Amino acid sequence: MFEYDDEVAVKFIQNHLPQELKERFTDDDLYYILDVICDFYEKGDWTDDFDEEKEEEELIQFIVDQAKKDKIGTFTEEEIRLVLVAEATYSDTLEMPE
Repeated sequence: MFEYDDEVAVKFIQNHLPQELKERFTDDDLYYILDVICDFYEKGDWTDDFDEEKEEEELIQFIVDQAKKDKIGTFTEEEIRLVLVAEATYSDTLEMPE
């Protein structure tokens, strides 16, 4: 497994966002979102009743709420969802094929 690199992740995400979002999200916005994702999982209290869809919705709402609270920006749930898809795609590239 390769090491997660925030700088590479941000560039990867920018390259994989739809054109209209490339101008919407600055690199600083994406670094912020990566930090909030980490905060979400550090604070999470996950049980055996894991529900991936519910977790994703909670993560999206957490990011939207935190960005507004921290005056970073007002992002829609769909915009954040697209950022998360790009981030997950980057994360998938870190796994070595077997």
